[in-house]
Amino acid sequence: MEYFLTVGQQVLILFVLILCGYALGKGKVIGDTGAKAMSDVTLLLASPCVIALSFEREFSWTVVRELGMALLLGVGIHLVAIGLAQALYRKDAPRDRVLRMATVLSNAGFMGLPLQQAVLGGDGVFYGAAYVTAFNLTLWTYGLMTMDRSSTRISARKILINPGVIGLVAGVVILVLPVQLPPLIRTPVAHLAALNTPVPMLFIGYSLSKVQLGKILRDKTYYIACAIRLLAVPAITVGMLYLVGVRDTLLLSMAISASAPVAAAVSMFAGKYEQDTETAVNLVALSTVFSVVTMPVFVSLVKLIA
Repeated sequence: MEYFLTVGQQVLILFVLILCGYALGKGKVIGDTGAKAMSDVTLLLASPCVIALSFEREFSWTVVRELGMALLLGVGIHLVAIGLAQALYRKDAPRDRVLRMATVLSNAGFMGLPLQQAVLGGDGVFYGAAYVTAFNLTLWTYGLMTMDRSSTRISARKILINPGVIGLVAGVVILVLPVQLPPLIRTPVAHLAALNTPVPMLFIGYSLSKVQLGKILRDKTYYIACAIRLLAVPAITVGMLYLVGVRDTLLLSMAISASAPVAAAVSMFAGKYEQDTETAVNLVALSTVFSVVTMPVFVSLVKLIA
């Protein structure tokens, strides 16, 4: 119960920040240009800085092995989710493409990393960074092939040069350096990393202010998709990891990443490649609202077996 209250309090703190973004959106203080800027600041600066700082620890081959294990598990989780998505949504229609991406991709960066940082500390973010790397690999391979119907090949540049991978590479450099970062470098990086909690929550709140929840709540497709994203995929993930012997902080960190709501990148890709943008935005919004309840409950249950 104590852990449930801790996780629940952290999620509620994030939700208060989301409500602030919602109010700013409704009050037209923030517009589309400002929201895009917030998204870019988070993706290009804040998240990579959080990931990089999570590697500030004494180098050992045990740490390297743990990082490799977390990355391997992250890739495995995404592959299982892809199999589930392909089985559930077989039509080659814009809405089904969005539903497949929503099943596979969680908001592990925007929602996962802040919660891991608050509940698990540096170790949680360390493992979460590996999951985000697997997310980016999946986004720029499976996601691109799903949403961009004109794409006939996978871009190695997009896979290797993106904020998540750049943050991971910078973190590895920090890990193997024999000296600590000088204050002139570390302090600005730490300030930018501190933006990773409030800025993405304001962005999510702004996105919520642009959808009509009443209309969404009358469509059962959204309920089913949210149940798959928030309950089925995380449950399968934890069951799979538990069977192979994953425990403690690594299990909890993976559980947080897997139980996060639909990734904001789903709506961004839907808009960019002219798919069902309305469904994508609605899924991001509704799953985020539901996650305020589902994430604390699910992560607290995982804590009992971790």
